[in-house]
Amino acid sequence: MSTGATSVLERILAETRVEVARRKRDVPLPVTSATARPGERAFHAALARDGIGVIAEFKRRSPSAGALRERPELLEIVPAYERGGAVAVSILTEGPNFEGSLEDLRAARSACDLPLLRKDFIVDPYQLHEAQAAGADAVLLIVAALAPAELAALHALARELGLDILVEVHDRAELQAALELGAEIVGINNRDLRDFSVDLLRTERLMAEVPPGVIVVSESGIGNPEQLLRLQERGVQAVLVGESLMRAEDPAAALGELTSF
Repeated sequence: MSTGATSVLERILAETRVEVARRKRDVPLPVTSATARPGERAFHAALARDGIGVIAEFKRRSPSAGALRERPELLEIVPAYERGGAVAVSILTEGPNFEGSLEDLRAARSACDLPLLRKDFIVDPYQLHEAQAAGADAVLLIVAALAPAELAALHALARELGLDILVEVHDRAELQAALELGAEIVGINNRDLRDFSVDLLRTERLMAEVPPGVIVVSESGIGNPEQLLRLQERGVQAVLVGESLMRAEDPAAALGELTSF
């Protein structure tokens, strides 16, 4: 975490805690939990297949890029991702900065049969119950966003709920924390969430530290088949791609082109 001016991540986390507190007042946990379904490890299975797969992301905007598409229609884009060959779909549910919502996750669950990742800034156990109730197969936990005890508790609860967990890291210390936690799926984010700068070689540098049996997902800044081929040759099993697909006129065709190597 930055020690100077408030980072982008710190600001988003502060906003997230306010939003979660509001939702907890509006929808008590017993009600949310009552609609939950047991997880089936579908996300892990989808990423464990041979070759490199694409987790296609639906998001309306980002703090760094602004709006990504004029009138983004989830019920058109998510089925296009499925037709285009995505192995899973990531739904960004954070509201203030990305214009997402849990309703997007519910709509995606009804629109496709692929495993769904709830991508958000998880800081409270309540959000894991929300994710399961809305149809998620997996959740994102960001090492940089959580104290070690918080990370361990959330990771343990997600497992208890049957959710797969994408544990996101962006440097060696965070990777070691994820591995000590017993993470089965590690996301190496090429984007530094403190300032949103992108370093496409971050995944390659950290791959040497990842033991066999741990699935690696490379995140951010990926947009052409040459990058996918290079990552596959280095042992990466999946990439998470959002902005380039959201900007594409035909997301299904863009996905097909991305995997055409």
